[in-house]
Amino acid sequence: MHKLSIQVRFICLFLLALFAHFSAQAQQKGVVYGVVQDSLGAPVPYALISDTSRKFLVETDQQGRYRLELPANQAWLISVRVLNYKEAKFQVTLKPGQRLQRDILMRQNQLEDFTIIERGNQDLSVIEISTEGYQQLPVPGDAITALIRAEGIGVAAGNELSSGYSVRGGNFDENLTYVNGMEIYRPFLARAGQQEGLSFINPDMVESIEFSAGGFEARFGDKMSSVLNVRYRKPSQFRANASLSFLGGTAHIEDAIFKNRLKYNIAYRYKSNNYLLSGLDTRGDYQPVFQDVQAYVAYDPHEDWEFSFLGSFSDNNFIQIPQDRETQFGHVQEAKQLRVFFDGQELTRFQVASGAGAVTWSPGDWEHKVYANVYRTVETEEFDVQGQYFLGEVESDLADPNFGEVVNTTGFGTFLNHARNRMDGVVAAFGYQGQWERPQLLFNPRTDIQFQWGAEYKREQINDRLKEWGLLDSSGYLLPYEGPADLGTMELEEVRNSTAALNSQRVQAFFQSRFQWKSAEGHRWYLNAGGRAHYWDLNQQLLLSPRVQMGVQPFWNRRFSFRIASGIYYQAPFYRELRDFQGNLNTNVKAQQAIHVVAGMDYDFKWWNRPFRLTAEAYYKQLNDLNPYKIDNVRIRYEANNNARGYAAGFDVKLNGQFIPGLESYVTLGILQTMEDIDGDTQTLPDGSVTEIGFIPRPTDQRLNLGLFFQDNLPNLEQCRVHLSLLFGTQLPFGPPGTQRAADTLRSPMYRRVDIGFSYVFISPNKKEEALWRKGKVGKHIKSFWASLEFFNLLDINNTISYLWIRDVSGRRYAVPNYLTPRLINLKLVLELN
Repeated sequence: MHKLSIQVRFICLFLLALFAHFSAQAQQKGVVYGVVQDSLGAPVPYALISDTSRKFLVETDQQGRYRLELPANQAWLISVRVLNYKEAKFQVTLKPGQRLQRDILMRQNQLEDFTIIERGNQDLSVIEISTEGYQQLPVPGDAITALIRAEGIGVAAGNELSSGYSVRGGNFDENLTYVNGMEIYRPFLARAGQQEGLSFINPDMVESIEFSAGGFEARFGDKMSSVLNVRYRKPSQFRANASLSFLGGTAHIEDAIFKNRLKYNIAYRYKSNNYLLSGLDTRGDYQPVFQDVQAYVAYDPHEDWEFSFLGSFSDNNFIQIPQDRETQFGHVQEAKQLRVFFDGQELTRFQVASGAGAVTWSPGDWEHKVYANVYRTVETEEFDVQGQYFLGEVESDLADPNFGEVVNTTGFGTFLNHARNRMDGVVAAFGYQGQWERPQLLFNPRTDIQFQWGAEYKREQINDRLKEWGLLDSSGYLLPYEGPADLGTMELEEVRNSTAALNSQRVQAFFQSRFQWKSAEGHRWYLNAGGRAHYWDLNQQLLLSPRVQMGVQPFWNRRFSFRIASGIYYQAPFYRELRDFQGNLNTNVKAQQAIHVVAGMDYDFKWWNRPFRLTAEAYYKQLNDLNPYKIDNVRIRYEANNNARGYAAGFDVKLNGQFIPGLESYVTLGILQTMEDIDGDTQTLPDGSVTEIGFIPRPTDQRLNLGLFFQDNLPNLEQCRVHLSLLFGTQLPFGPPGTQRAADTLRSPMYRRVDIGFSYVFISPNKKEEALWRKGKVGKHIKSFWASLEFFNLLDINNTISYLWIRDVSGRRYAVPNYLTPRLINLKLVLELN
C-alpha cells in the first residue's frame, strides 16, 4: 500500500511538472492572427503562412482567417504564399501571451510571375467556382446556374428559364444546395421554368462557391448526384452596387461597422420575365413578378466568438392569360401546324421565408458551432384553361404557290385543363458542428490533420392538396372513345385528387478526418475519410454512408495532382418522391442508393506564357433501389416505388485559362450514359410471347454535352469586352404521358444555344483619365460603371423543352413541341460604389 502511494505521488508530481512545462511554454508564446484578402476584399482560402524555415506553418480557412503561434521575444519573418498570388511577407515580434491582429492583402501574379506551389489542405472532390465577372455573363436566367454550367464539370442545363440542372445523369432533385450551411429547396409545384421565379442564391452576396459532381465528403448531406455549397460574404469594408435591365433590377449594400465588429450584407432583387415570354409561341398577357430581399448579419464581440443570422423572403407571382398559339413542327415530308385559341387563365404563387442563426466559438485549434434554421414555403397553383385546336398539313413544296400554308385540316378539337393545388411546407433544423485541426503534429511535423463532426435534428411538416384533371374532346368525341356505347359518359384524363399531411423527423450525424502529409520521397498526399448516418421516422430506415477521398501531388512535377473518391450515397425520399403518377402517397418508399467511384486529375501549365488548367474525371455510379420518374418541362413525377436499378458512367474534361491575357475562359466536355432496369416491365413480341424489356435510357440520358464560355477585348478598345456562351447537348428520351417508362423511346431534338454580350466600361478603378471625375463628392465613391448589350439565342434556334400531346378520334397522338425563348436583345447597366 505504501509503495502504491509513492507511485501515485510520483505520477501526480510528473503530471504537475508536465502541466507547468506546457503552461510556461504557452506563456512564452504569442499569437498573430487575421484575415488574408485579395485586392477586391474577397477572402483567400488555403494560403500557407509560415516562417522562413517553415517550422511554424498554418493555412487559411474558407473565410481567409488564420492563427499562427510563435515563440515570444524573437523577430520573425513571415511568408504568405498561395497559388496565382504574389508572395507577401511581414515581420513580427511578439511578447509573451500577446495577441496581434495582422490582416494581409494579396496581389495577383502578373503573367510572367506564374508559378505552381504546393497545394494546401484541399477538398479533393470540390471545385471552386469563381464569381468574378458574373454580371457580364450573357444569360437570361439564373447567373449561378450559368456559372456552374461554365466552370463545373458534368453539368447539363437545357432550360434558360429554370435554375435547375442535371449532374452526371441525375435529375434536379438529386442536387444538394447549401447557403451558409442551410439546405435550400426548389419549388415543389412548378411545372414550367417560367413559373419558378428567382432562385434562392443571390450572386451579389456570394463570397465563395464549392461544387462537387460526385464523390463528395461526409460533411455534405445525402443526395445522389452533386452538392453546391455557397457562403455569403462577411464584408470588411463598404461596397454597394445596383443593376438595371429589361429583365429587372438589383440593389446591394454591405459594410463593416463598429470597429469591424458588426458586418452586414443586404440585397434586393426584382425580376420580370414578361420580355422573355413575349417571344414564345403562346401569345397572351403575361404578368410575371418575382422579387426577394435577403440580409446576412455577423457580429464578432471577440476574436473567438461570432453570432450570425441569414434571413430571406421571396414572393414569386406568375399570371398568364393565354390568347392563341401557332406552332409548326414535323419534317419536310410531313410538316404540320397547330393553331390553338385559348380561354381562361393561370395563376401561380410561391412565397418562401427562411431564417438561419448560428453561434460559433473558435478557441485555438477548435471550432464549435451551434445553429438553427427554419424554411417555410407556401405554394399555390390555380388554372382553368380551355383551348380549341386545329391541326393541319403544311405545304412543303417550294414550287407550290401555297408553300408554308395549311392546305388540309387533319384534326380539330377542344381540351380543358383544371387545377386547384396548394402546398404548405415547414422544415426546421437544429444542429451542432465541431472541428479540430493541427497544421503540424508534434510527432510528425510533415503531417497536418483535421477532424470534423456534427449532428442535426430536423422536423418536416407538409400539408398538401392536389386537385387537377384534363379533358380532351376531338372532332366531337370525348377521348378516350370506346364506341357508341360510350356516348353520354365523360372520362377525364390525368385525374389527381388527394390531400396529405406529413409530419416527420430526421436525425443525421457525420464524422470525417482529413490528413495531409509529405512523404520521404517528396510526394504531397491528401486523405479524407468519414461517414454519415441518417434516420427518418416516416419509413423507419437507417442509412449508413461511408465516404473516402485520396489525392497526391507528385514530387517529380508539382503541376500534376491525382485523386480518387468513392462512397455510398443515399437519397432519402422527400415530399415529391412519395407521390405516384396519380398523386397517391406512399410512405413506404425507401432511399435510393448510388455507389460512386470517381478518378480525376488536374494539370497546371503555361500556354502562350499564360496560366491554364486541365481537369479530367472518369466516373461510374451503381444505382440501386431507384424510384423511376418522368420529366415534363421542370416537373418530375415519380412512380413512388423502389422497383428499378441502373447505372451512370462517363467522362468529363474541362480546360480553363487565359486564352486572352487577363481574361478567363472555359471549355467543358461531358460524355455520359445512364440506364435503368425497371422490375416488371415487359413487352409482347410478334410471336405473342412476353419478355422482360431490360435496361432502358433514363430520362436524363444526354450522351454528350459541350460548353464554351469565352471572353475577349475588342482590338484597340480595351474598355469593350465580348462575352460568348455556347451550349450544346444531344437528344433526351421522352414519351407520351400516362404510359410506362419503357414507352419513352422517342428522342427530343438537340439543344443548341449561343448567347453573346458586349460590355463597355465607362468608369473603372484603373483608368487614369477619370481622376478629375473622381474628385467630385459623388464621383469619388464610384468604383465602376459599365453597360452591356446582350443577344440571347443569337442564332434564333428553336430549342424544345417539352411537348403538348393531342389526339384525334382514331387515337393517333401528336407530340407538338413547346419551344424555349427566341432571339432577344437585352440592355444592362451596372454601377458599383466603394
